[in-house]
Amino acid sequence: MTSEWSWDYDGYEPERERLVEALCTLGNGRFATRGSAPECPAGPVHYPGTYLAGCYDRLTSLVDGARVENEDIVNLPNWTLLRYRCLPDDAPPGAWLDPDSASLRHLDVRLDLHGGVLTRRLQFQDTHGRGLHVTHVRIVHMGDARIAAQRSRFRAYGWSGAVEIESVLDGAVVNAGVERYRDLDGRHLTDHQTGFEPGGVAWLSCRTVESGIRIAMAVRLGTSPSRRASEGRRGARAVQTYRLPIGPRRSATVVKTLALYTSLDRPADEPRAAAVDAAAIAPAFPTLLSTHKASWQRLWEQGELRVPGEPGRVLRLHLFHLLQTLSPHTAELDVGVPARGLHGEAYRGHVFWDELFVLPYVTLHFPEVARALLMYRHRRLPAARAAARRAGGQGAMYPWQSASSGREETQELHLNPRSGRWLPDHSHLQRHVSSAVALNVWRYAQATGDRGFLHSAGAEILLEVARQWAGAAAYDAERDRYRLRGVVGPDEYHDAYPDAVTPGIDDNAYTNATAAWVLARALDLLGELPEARREELTGSLSLDHDELSRWEAVSRRLYVPFHHGVVGQFEGYGDLAELDWGHYRDRYGDIRRLDRILEAEGDTVNRYQASKQADTLMLGYLFRPAELRDLFGRLGYFLDDDVWRATTSYYLRRTSHGSTLSSLVHGWVLARQKGAQAWDYCQEALLGDVADVQGGTTGEGIHLGAMAGTVDLVERGMTGLEAGPEGLRVTPVALREIPRFAFTLCLAGHRGVRLRMLPGRLGVRVPDSSPSPLTIILSEERRGTVAPGEERWFRLG
Repeated sequence: MTSEWSWDYDGYEPERERLVEALCTLGNGRFATRGSAPECPAGPVHYPGTYLAGCYDRLTSLVDGARVENEDIVNLPNWTLLRYRCLPDDAPPGAWLDPDSASLRHLDVRLDLHGGVLTRRLQFQDTHGRGLHVTHVRIVHMGDARIAAQRSRFRAYGWSGAVEIESVLDGAVVNAGVERYRDLDGRHLTDHQTGFEPGGVAWLSCRTVESGIRIAMAVRLGTSPSRRASEGRRGARAVQTYRLPIGPRRSATVVKTLALYTSLDRPADEPRAAAVDAAAIAPAFPTLLSTHKASWQRLWEQGELRVPGEPGRVLRLHLFHLLQTLSPHTAELDVGVPARGLHGEAYRGHVFWDELFVLPYVTLHFPEVARALLMYRHRRLPAARAAARRAGGQGAMYPWQSASSGREETQELHLNPRSGRWLPDHSHLQRHVSSAVALNVWRYAQATGDRGFLHSAGAEILLEVARQWAGAAAYDAERDRYRLRGVVGPDEYHDAYPDAVTPGIDDNAYTNATAAWVLARALDLLGELPEARREELTGSLSLDHDELSRWEAVSRRLYVPFHHGVVGQFEGYGDLAELDWGHYRDRYGDIRRLDRILEAEGDTVNRYQASKQADTLMLGYLFRPAELRDLFGRLGYFLDDDVWRATTSYYLRRTSHGSTLSSLVHGWVLARQKGAQAWDYCQEALLGDVADVQGGTTGEGIHLGAMAGTVDLVERGMTGLEAGPEGLRVTPVALREIPRFAFTLCLAGHRGVRLRMLPGRLGVRVPDSSPSPLTIILSEERRGTVAPGEERWFRLG
């Protein structure tokens, strides 16, 4: 299906078309267009979609008798739509052609990862032997983030005449890409206007219903041979119609060049006028294609991970989608990390905790982008403070789902497709997302040396999250411990105790341990701040000695449950019933979404020791074994390798892997333990979207956290890489399935540092431009330096 730098689909299979559309999406960090067939509007098989980073709209829907608000990323007008039919000289006009036409003989799709180019080739032939070959080439320009283009070339075989072409700029689109959301209002665009300008330019303007974002698209249509268009308006559509002569030795070409402007742009401009002007003066397609490929080349030089074989091909696809969701253009925007990329409407385009899996890679390759993503969180610090106050606390409590404003966007109801029932959704109780934000702040600063950020915006985030945890912790005199009650852990299945009236569980180990870590780092930060800045912050936040003493106490006395000799997922987890896993696998086969299966049976997963994804084991993903021992030791608990191995084994047997992140985390944890099953989980993580392991979800949008996480698994997991003030710490963890790899990174003022990992050897090259030597730490006893312009090899083991 693939070659080294391309992702190919040979043949047309309607049932996989939405998967193809998602995996062949093109973007540039500002906007993205799904890899859909130009011939087809949205329907049961095809779903064209274009999404602008940060473009959200809020609508109210009536669901199961309740009024429910949802803020969604908005599906923008379809600029790719191109209809065509054959007009033979010796026969009546043919039917409009598309991939579902009976005359289709072959279709293939190729995504060029190196250049960011999507090519679709179609071959039609009617019952009289008249053939038409069509080739569509599409780009979303990586250099000019407001431009995209599509070239369509037509060749006739066995006949002469004309091809009639309708180019449509279609504003009559809605959000309808996720079947589970069918009961929600998806009509986010209003006030459509269309028009035409000289030079073959058609334009469409509209705005979002509630957020009032003004959107303008202008498309310049060029044809070869050159012809004048018949132009017309059809409701919210601008249509340009051409008849181009065609024959066996005479091809016809149509180029659509898009300019997209909105009222979100900086500097502010009138979107329609700006779009029309940009479309009119945009370069010809060959120039756009060349400069677009050059921009991708520069991006790959900075961001590529070289891994041989099939794992390398999949990792390259993952990197491609990461780079076109979060490109250098992202650094200019006020956006977060969309969990499903800019590839579809699943999760409504919201920002969850996925930056925990994405930012490590982005920080090592594109630190300016990582900083911008953290600033998205800082700008929403006031909303997080307000959320903490509404919960009766203080500090900052970030939402589980965020979008434009930073308020909690988690749905109040969710649909179980198996039972058809709308159910209360308590996932907003995943308060651990605040720790993820704080951890990202700290680790970004450690890797980049950006103390300016850490001491300014970063300090405000970290201190306010720490304050929230210290205030939320309730002292239990009987245990002489602090406890965090009424939360939901990363598992997500367990949102209440069996038969409980109120939602939430108590003392989730992951939540409590990461809260303790945040409190400890906040105290460290206060100790390192320059005196003037420390006084400014403690004054503005009204931090006094008594409160900081409480932080110290909570950071050392938060309760972590244990049961059966392992770390407990939460208090009472070990008392829940055991599930008959074999029975459910035999009955249902795929039990990844065990929660839906049980609810449809009138049962609840809250009764069982069954987890959707890694929860307690997330601690083994975030922290190296020594760090984890120290963290538990600070809390007064003994955690050695034997206890952690037992904990890992315990939860592996009780996890259904209903999230793409689950196999990634388990693979990472097992690789650190040199576990026999490590590669099985790593391989499943690699195939999560490519093979649509979750059963149809990839067509709704890729899983960006899992894609980025697989890359990070190689770069940081297999190298044990940790960038910090002392230098670059490397403690390799070998996987024989990936014996060698190489990548380039940025850290602490060094750009373009090249690492090459071979069996038993590590090569480090520091570019001439680096300001100073780079220290490599293999162990406390083994250190070395690599001077600017030098490459050194180190023996491992």
